[in-house]
Amino acid sequence: MPSKPFSCSNLLSPPTELLPWLTVDGSLTAVLEIKAGQPLRVERTFEGYRSMSLIQKRQLGVQGAMLGRPMLAWVREVELYGNDEQPWVKAQSIFPIPSLTGRARRLQQLKGTPIGYVLFKRSRTLPNQRFIQQTSEGWQRQTRYDWYGRKLMISEIFLPAFTSSET
Repeated sequence: MPSKPFSCSNLLSPPTELLPWLTVDGSLTAVLEIKAGQPLRVERTFEGYRSMSLIQKRQLGVQGAMLGRPMLAWVREVELYGNDEQPWVKAQSIFPIPSLTGRARRLQQLKGTPIGYVLFKRSRTLPNQRFIQQTSEGWQRQTRYDWYGRKLMISEIFLPAFTSSET
């Protein structure tokens, strides 16, 4: 299944210089590392179980009666650093518990490993659906991936240090 085109949920369009980063196919980690000229540094700010919100369940394709039921997910929140002292990207990964079976269980033990190393290890692209919006922190891309038949959501916000970096 090919990637679906992104949709913008704002009336504003992203800045031209940021658009390629918001729409890049495949591993954002890989292209950020090229920009940085070095591996990304990952600092976890939260990792653990959380109840999914109604919006998150809808974004992940949950339907019917399941929307009204509590659903747990493994959530990982990180800051990604390029070659700067300030974080470039703030990211959140949501792995619904039913998706954490088989190979996907390792997603709970990423520690400081960028998720792109795992998701794109065998394939340069994955089936996905992407939404782009402006938040109070910066431009965000939310991508719902289908990884070996398992749905997961990754949200990345490009912070001011990224847009002001010279590399």
